[in-house]
Amino acid sequence: MRDRIERYFEFQRLEANWRTEIVAGLTTFVTMAYIIFVNPAILAKTGMPIAAVTAATCACAAFGSILMGVLARYPLALAPGMGLNAYFTYTVCLKMHVPWQTALGAVFLSGVIFLLLTLGGIRQLLVGAIPKELHAAVAGGIGLFIAFIGLTESGIIVKDASTAVTLGNLRSPDTVLSLFGLALIACLQVLRVRASLLIGVAGSVLTAFIFHRAPWTPQHYHWSELTATALKLDVPGAIRLGGLEIIFVFLFVDLFDNVGTLIAVSKKAGLIDGENRIPRLSRIFFADATATVAGALTGTSTVCSYIESSAGVAVGGRTGIPAIVTGACFLLALFIAPLAGPIPASATAPALIIVGALMTSSIAEIEWADPLVAIPAFLTLLIIPLSYSIANGLGIGICSYALLRLGSGRARKQDWLLFFLAALFLARFFFLPNR
Repeated sequence: MRDRIERYFEFQRLEANWRTEIVAGLTTFVTMAYIIFVNPAILAKTGMPIAAVTAATCACAAFGSILMGVLARYPLALAPGMGLNAYFTYTVCLKMHVPWQTALGAVFLSGVIFLLLTLGGIRQLLVGAIPKELHAAVAGGIGLFIAFIGLTESGIIVKDASTAVTLGNLRSPDTVLSLFGLALIACLQVLRVRASLLIGVAGSVLTAFIFHRAPWTPQHYHWSELTATALKLDVPGAIRLGGLEIIFVFLFVDLFDNVGTLIAVSKKAGLIDGENRIPRLSRIFFADATATVAGALTGTSTVCSYIESSAGVAVGGRTGIPAIVTGACFLLALFIAPLAGPIPASATAPALIIVGALMTSSIAEIEWADPLVAIPAFLTLLIIPLSYSIANGLGIGICSYALLRLGSGRARKQDWLLFFLAALFLARFFFLPNR
């Protein structure tokens, strides 16, 4: 049996061994385990039961990671995506007043569409339609969006009647706690500690408990409480809502986030072939889309691949075993994490700020010397956090890029899908009510 497993995962060709692969999986889990606490803290603001969201987070991360490891044989772990969970909560549910059940329906539909696009091979067209510089701008804009949410959640930045926002009261106990967590995570990042985010959140929670800013309230739950969000999605409601914009954002960000993470991890692991292609690409996208569908069914926002997988690759992970090990760890966490109870925002906000900072590294990929690229990218970066909407930033970026291509005479016949997407966004901006 062991020999068959090693042949299936190509141990000999990839020069892999069991000890390294298992350690790589554990390393990946430790670096991304913060999502177990941060994702429920964000989604709970929509009214979703926190114990159920915690269970859903662990369940879909376990399912997606194991499926990726077994089917696609890549050391790529999956979990609910940062950025999309913020879009789900703050834009769709809180700003647009969409019930969380309906929002889950939109996530489900985006996963089904992604699955169909994967099976039909249309995803390559979508990847090629949007310039890679806008991929980087969207990722950077989401980073700024997440960081801005963390700054406001911590009280470092507050609303102001005169200037829209201003610096908060840095002497406030909860803000001081957030600043402590931010400094702790930042120092651990500088020291290259792989579990910096998880340690930072845990350290902040412990400090809050010591100074009576967060009472220790371990939760005793029944199975019914863990399944309170399971199968509660409202697909007919999402269709009646006409939320093509919402579905498109879930679909677009998941698609390109997956591509970016996949390329980065594959390059680091040396898994890209001699013709610069990624083997078994259809299986990778299939696993990602299926995990998103499973996430919506269990009760969480869009599931995507995690760049933290590169931590496991860095210690030698090459096969699908690390993803399976990471998934198994999430499966164990499913029975432990809901006991912890709600985590205070002051403890999770620093993680949002640091994750946002790390996501903005993609801005370096933008060709700032070329106005055709720089202007749409800058507008995308700016509008995502300022309008509290990934869709607005993405739409403005695509429209401005298409307009500049036309105006400069650099439009090409193969750009037809880009101009089609721009036309859809223009129709949205001018003919649909601004919600």
